[in-house]
Amino acid sequence: MLMEFLKFNKTCSHSKISPDVDFAYCPDCGELIENQWYLVRCTCCGVKLKGFIKNGKIIPEKNYCHNCGNHEFTVERIDKINFIDISYAVLVKATVETSQKDVIQSWVDFKTPNYRPRLLQQF
Repeated sequence: MLMEFLKFNKTCSHSKISPDVDFAYCPDCGELIENQWYLVRCTCCGVKLKGFIKNGKIIPEKNYCHNCGNHEFTVERIDKINFIDISYAVLVKATVETSQKDVIQSWVDFKTPNYRPRLLQQF
């Protein structure tokens, strides 16, 4: 029981996925990953703030706006990243959940030379 407690739960960071693609399969874990870009803006004046991820949430680098001093901010998702926004944007590598988890495979073992394979019914 002590060994189970001390085992590290290693989660893949998907570091080998390039930020310039929208979707890609991670070569380490095999999951489909979507690159999502977010911008942090001040709610008062709308100025872009530098952001980062802390405890799974996107927050601004400073606790206040450098333009107006406001403490409130909004996080907006953008579809495509511009070279102007790259220094302010936050990249989140999200796992895309696929709807089909079960895979059904069937094999036919034929021992007679005149056997014709037919489609198998799926139940």
